[in-house]
Amino acid sequence: MQWLRRQEMLMPEVIGRSVPRADGPGKVTGQTLYTADIEHKGMLHAAILRSPTPAGKIVRLNADKARQMPGVKAIVTAADAPDVRAGWALFDTPMFARDEVLFEGEPIAAVAATTLAQSRAAVAAIELEIQEIPPVGDIDMALAEGARLIHPKLAQYGSVPGIVFNREGNVACKYAHEEPGVDDAFARADRIIEDTYDFGRQYQGYLEPKGTVVQYRDGRYTVQSGHQYVFNLRDRLAQFLQIKPSDVRVQGMAIGGGFGGKLDFGPEPYAAVLAKATGKPVKLIFSREEDLIAATVREGARVRIRSALDKDGNIIGREFFTDHDNGAYSGELILMAGLALMFCRGVYRTGPIRTQFRLIYTNTSPTGAYRGVSGVPMISAIECHMDHIARELGVDPRAYRLAHTLNNNEKLPNGQMLHDAAILREAYAEIEKIAPWEEMKRTKKPLEGVAIGSTVWLTNPLPASATVKLNEDGSAHVLSGTCDIGTGAMAQGVVGIVAETLGLDPANVHIVQPDTDVAAYDGGSQGSRTTRAVGRAAEHAAMDVRQKILDAAAPLMQTEAARLTLSGGKIHDIEDPGKAIGLTDILMMGAFASGPIVGTGKHAEQPIPFDPGCAVGLAFPTLPTPTYHVHMAKVAVCPMTGNVEVKRYIVAQEVGKALNPQGISGQIQGGVAQGIGYALHEGLRVRDGRYMERSLEAYRLPLAVDIPEVEAIILEHPADEGPFGAKGTAEPPIVLAPAVIHNAIYDAIGVPLNSIPLTPERILEALERRKSA
Repeated sequence: MQWLRRQEMLMPEVIGRSVPRADGPGKVTGQTLYTADIEHKGMLHAAILRSPTPAGKIVRLNADKARQMPGVKAIVTAADAPDVRAGWALFDTPMFARDEVLFEGEPIAAVAATTLAQSRAAVAAIELEIQEIPPVGDIDMALAEGARLIHPKLAQYGSVPGIVFNREGNVACKYAHEEPGVDDAFARADRIIEDTYDFGRQYQGYLEPKGTVVQYRDGRYTVQSGHQYVFNLRDRLAQFLQIKPSDVRVQGMAIGGGFGGKLDFGPEPYAAVLAKATGKPVKLIFSREEDLIAATVREGARVRIRSALDKDGNIIGREFFTDHDNGAYSGELILMAGLALMFCRGVYRTGPIRTQFRLIYTNTSPTGAYRGVSGVPMISAIECHMDHIARELGVDPRAYRLAHTLNNNEKLPNGQMLHDAAILREAYAEIEKIAPWEEMKRTKKPLEGVAIGSTVWLTNPLPASATVKLNEDGSAHVLSGTCDIGTGAMAQGVVGIVAETLGLDPANVHIVQPDTDVAAYDGGSQGSRTTRAVGRAAEHAAMDVRQKILDAAAPLMQTEAARLTLSGGKIHDIEDPGKAIGLTDILMMGAFASGPIVGTGKHAEQPIPFDPGCAVGLAFPTLPTPTYHVHMAKVAVCPMTGNVEVKRYIVAQEVGKALNPQGISGQIQGGVAQGIGYALHEGLRVRDGRYMERSLEAYRLPLAVDIPEVEAIILEHPADEGPFGAKGTAEPPIVLAPAVIHNAIYDAIGVPLNSIPLTPERILEALERRKSA
């Protein structure tokens, strides 16, 4: 129906073309305003006193001397803030450490002063004495018998009704499920293959550290922040401050990168209490080191997989146990338990499964969302394990995958049907056209390796809203509760959807930054949902506007609205193309006669059938809109240094309908770069509860020279429920990259490493093991 409508509207296509980003000129010319650019009259600057140790009791905290220092207007501590715990779903997080500290960098006090230098000097002058306690520094220590409890009162914490956490000891959340026949499968197995994989923490590495400006006036807080989920930020602040959500207004600013790291709160609560204490606007911008040590980074994880095989190499049973490091407090990861159930098979037939997910408290900085939230370690472990099985059986890894890959209308372990899983075979075939597998293997040199992997990815299910307002000059403004974090989902995707629906030049469609006082609720920029959910809501809103335009034009053109269409800034009569009236004429007359033309739309996911017996108490028992992906890599390992060169990388990604091919290609390039960075370089090492890397100089983000030109194959299978058939595209490119790089190195050196990142030191150790063997 949507394709027919385009023909009826007699318009040039916007959808499917590589239209420039609406926000591009402002960013490259430096005109875009970020949070750090905000200035208000009388604005104060804030700094935070953070715990210097990962665990301990606060023995003494005295700010009397600091309060007397030049320029200091207010100092606040736990004594000045509500004694309350907040959270996404499990309410375990205080605003300030009150009697004890649970991680290095935990806020203890905040200072507002006339200048940033003055506030930092006052922080340094606060007298703090902490009785240190040996930290529970990793998940092994946390799970050890007799381990010290990080949250002794865990059972008393509040939580969102309906979600079952099974919290006990140092486990914040536990989920387990077993299908009938697992023990029998292992009892009759011809062979059992078991692997354990360890994954380090990964920092989002966005260009813009977290920051905010908060004002308090007439009993309300106005918060200006570059945040991915403004409604969640509003609600979290209301929790912390013990006020109504409507007493907080969040105005979204342009964001200098997020990747999931700006979904949780950062500086906002501290600036808010200082703004109320002083009656002045307060700006709080984290330094890079501060941002890094306090960021909700990708969690460290350990995944253990055990597969039972019959004599023909078929997987007849599987155990999948995954432990994730929550850090000291709970964020969005507390909602991710269902992913273990959805991903424990990967995209392969495995027989019955036994799965367990645990989220574990440690005395480390709280972890959270990063592109491909929690799915990266799970899917990486599955794909590495599949290569190991193939090698143990002496069969080709690509052929083994294809022999076990799901077909259409097969189910995930939660009972959710994958109606179009055969797209995976198409993706394999498309890569084969440009990189024949046998040729890739035959032509590789010593210490070169090739690997291939596949997966399904799913979409965040939160609802969306949008409003489209036509201006008298024929331009349009789009308002929603979601921002563009750099993906182009709003600046290209939603702009294109509205432009195509209304027959406008994309340059005349403008995205308004989110504002919780003005926009209706929206689930934010996360989880590959923006194009699909916000785009669908914007499409509905634009269709509403389009119909109102045609209804307004019909009496003026002395015809019926059904005969009219909209194209090139004019309303045309389909049956008499020479008969037209300018859109601006309709808008000018309408503004004074019948009022402005505004449309609203919303999108909510339809229920997905699943097996309720295996998903009791999960926040998300299902996730919508599967997309299908195959990646291939070729690497070369240097035996002298352990360095790895990625010589070739190919992606076949299914996207529904490609709204903007250039934008999708950019997302694939960026996601793969982050995945390669995680595979080879990035890893926040934790020693005794402290990060060893504390700057971008020490934390090794990938450079341009580390990343090859990614060859992207875009597969189009339009989805009925997506705007113009589109699906989300931003998360999947990162998900397969760590495993494919690992398996290519495994192929090159013949030794599995089973730890991410695959640093030169680890590779050299593996090469030494190979010599010894």
